Amino acid sequence: MRFNLVDRIVEVQPGKALQAVKNLTLGEEYLADHFPTFPVMPGVLMLETLVEAGAWLLRITDVFKHSVIVLREARNVKYGTFMEPGRQMSVFVELVEQDESSATFKGKGEVDGQTTVAARLTLARYNLRDRDPALSAADARIVQHLRNLYGQLRLTPAAALP
Repeated sequence: MRFNLVDRIVEVQPGKALQAVKNLTLGEEYLADHFPTFPVMPGVLMLETLVEAGAWLLRITDVFKHSVIVLREARNVKYGTFMEPGRQMSVFVELVEQDESSATFKGKGEVDGQTTVAARLTLARYNLRDRDPALSAADARIVQHLRNLYGQLRLTPAAALP
């Protein structure tokens, strides 16, 4: 199952930091099972929200140079308060270091000023064509899809896209 957990990108400082929001509604299917009488956002999905925010910062910083960005490592993961339906999580990621193939971030999610999740994340980035040149067209389709999605998530007009 694929999730798009970031609902809005609020602020971006390419190469430095990104702020986003995640709105949790009772309509999210996984809440029916987690937990039926006490619905809360699963911790792994709170962590995935940080990963997605870091991936957006990396895409924007690199001007959508890579089609694939994946989690390589999560360290020092800490969970705080529960996130219940009807709440909004503010997500903050800061780029700590990077090289050609990976980047490390500090990430934090908060609800009403209370930490829900915090972690240090390392993301790997690459293009499918690096592993199979025949996949170059797939890279182009993925990057175009991500650019379109960024246009929907960002608060500024689409004309401001990199």
